[in-house]
Amino acid sequence: MRVLAIDTALGACATAVLDTELGVILAREQLAMQRGHAEALMPLIARVMDAAKSEFATLDRIAVTVGPGSFTGLRVGVSAARGIALAAGKPAVGLSTLSAYAAPFIAADDSTPVAAAIDARHDHVYLQVFGPGGRTLVAPRLASIMEALRVCSSGAPRLVGNAAKLLASAWPVGEPPPAAVEQHAAPEIDWVARLGGAALEVGAPPKPLYLRAADAQPQEASRLARR
Repeated sequence: MRVLAIDTALGACATAVLDTELGVILAREQLAMQRGHAEALMPLIARVMDAAKSEFATLDRIAVTVGPGSFTGLRVGVSAARGIALAAGKPAVGLSTLSAYAAPFIAADDSTPVAAAIDARHDHVYLQVFGPGGRTLVAPRLASIMEALRVCSSGAPRLVGNAAKLLASAWPVGEPPPAAVEQHAAPEIDWVARLGGAALEVGAPPKPLYLRAADAQPQEASRLARR
């Protein structure tokens, strides 16, 4: 199976092509960026597909991170994945950024808990906690920092994600310290591809996983009264 992986959810614009039969990433590129994903993504995909010597028709699946993350970034990646899947007649699968963050650490050691956290601003994080065997202990949620610490501070978990240091800096006194603190602006695109190759097809096209409403809301005072 050949998988095209796309990630624009957080602090990177990234894509990779994985050949699951060979077990190798044929090509990858990951650019650090907070803005500009829309302009960067399609040229990036073209370069990686060319480096992988692949055509869209030779792909078997498109995998994309669906969030949580940047509202704009998520829409860019999901729209591109759905468009490519439709044009190529191939299935697209959505993967959470939290699971992509956790995947390499679970693969390396599935006996130690992993808490994946993404900065949601305003003293909140997006959080998911994984236990032995990669089993979900705390489902993806928006949580205050205090709530996040309450549910993940026991058991000395590994902290991963772009809010790993944020949680570590507020770690409760008296609790065993985290086993590791791995701060990364975005998940590794290789693991997005690997999760995409292993994911079950659900039939429905991927859609963004927001976990909360957008910060920008219409102002009531600006609404025009109905006549």
